[in-house]
This record gives sequence, C-alpha cells and structure tokens, in this order.
Amino acid sequence: MDTREWIAAVGGQGERLAAAAERAGLAAPVPTCPDWVVRDLLLHLGGVHRWAATIVGQARTEPIDLAEPHDIADELPDDGGLIAWFRDGVTGLVDVLTAAPADLDCWKFMRTAPSGSSFWARRQAHETTIHSVDAEAAAGLRSPIPSPLAADGVDEMLCGFLPRNRRLHADEERSVLVSATDTGDNWLVRYGPERPVASRVPAPVDADSTVAGTAEELYLSLWNRRPWHGLTGDEGLASLWSDKVQVRWS
Repeated sequence: MDTREWIAAVGGQGERLAAAAERAGLAAPVPTCPDWVVRDLLLHLGGVHRWAATIVGQARTEPIDLAEPHDIADELPDDGGLIAWFRDGVTGLVDVLTAAPADLDCWKFMRTAPSGSSFWARRQAHETTIHSVDAEAAAGLRSPIPSPLAADGVDEMLCGFLPRNRRLHADEERSVLVSATDTGDNWLVRYGPERPVASRVPAPVDADSTVAGTAEELYLSLWNRRPWHGLTGDEGLASLWSDKVQVRWS
C-alpha cells in the first residue's frame, strides 16, 4: 500500500466506525475493549486523530504529551454532537495528511518509516481500522477488512512494532514463519536472547513453527481482536504470542 491508499483507509474506516456507532448507541458496551462503551471509543479515537493531525499539520518534532488523547480538543461535545465531532476529526486528519509533503520531517515513533507523512498515514489507517472492528462488535456487525489492508497491518505489526518489543524472548534463538494464505505474503520472525526481528520473505521458508491464516485472521489476532486458535499447531507458541506479541486491547 502507499500513502494515498492509507489516507483513503482512514476516511473509509472512519465512516465505517461512525455508522456502527450510530447503530449501536453511545452507551453500548464494546466487547473487544473491556470497560469501554461506544462513547469512550469515539472520544479516544477522535482525540487520537486530532493529536496526529496536529503533529503532521504543524510538523512537530517532539511528541505531544496528554493524559488522554481527547485532551487535545479545546472543547468536547455533548452526546448529541459526539458522532459529528468524530466525523469532523476524520475529515480533518484526511485533509492534513493529503496536504502534507511526501518528505515531511516530523516526530514519529518508528525509525524505519521513510517520512513523517507516510508513517502517520499508515499508523492512523490501522488505528482507525482496528477501532472500526470494535465499533462493529458493539453494534453486532462484522464487515470484512480488505485483504491488502489487513496484510499491510500484519507487516506494520511484525516489522514495525515487534522489534520494539522487549517482552518476546527465549534462551535460544527461535524462528516463526507467518503466512497469509489469501494474499501470499510471508514473514520470518526470529527471537531469542536479543530483541526480536522480522522481515518479509518472498516464499515460505523452513522455521521452527508456523502461524498461518488469512491476512484478516492474522491482523485481528495480532491486535488481540480474535484468538490464535486454529492459526498454529504449536499451542506453546500460541500461548507465548498471546501473552508477549499481540497488542493489548487499548
């Protein structure tokens, strides 16, 4: 995927979330986010969108520290205006990302990202997609995630987030092949006494263990939105990855 496609995903997945929130109602529990209701979800992501838009739009070179993401807003709406406020945040973020130069230099927390604008477009595409899954869970809905978007989310997780993870380790080096059965994408993850590393591989390779499923299944499992059951025959690996690799719900 490219920056243009990530920006389109922010807009499309943001509208998917807003529509699900309208159907569920603000007080509906969010099954995939314990202790949250839809109102909390909208406030959280609406704040994250405005936070990211400020970093990109002002080319900030340092992070903006907030107790809660929505603290960046000058004024929060009442319940009657919350979904419109959320939609305004999506539109604002899309506009800022669209206007940002391709070589924008701004703060980002993954050093491998080629530029600030591409980093934030990708990160917000997946932040919005995962939370749209949450909103649909609250509404009793289930829409498919486009396979290219899901595969890109797996890549972001394995090649971007995982190397920052100090919790996944073993006394001896281990390798795991991660295969998306519908898109043909493959990744090789290595971990041991040192920090884990992951890379794309053009075809399946020999590894100590294998995790395989559709890109959507892998994506949602890595983001703790579905169990690992059925994706690997190595139950020890499934337990380890559930505990050490997948992102917590928030």
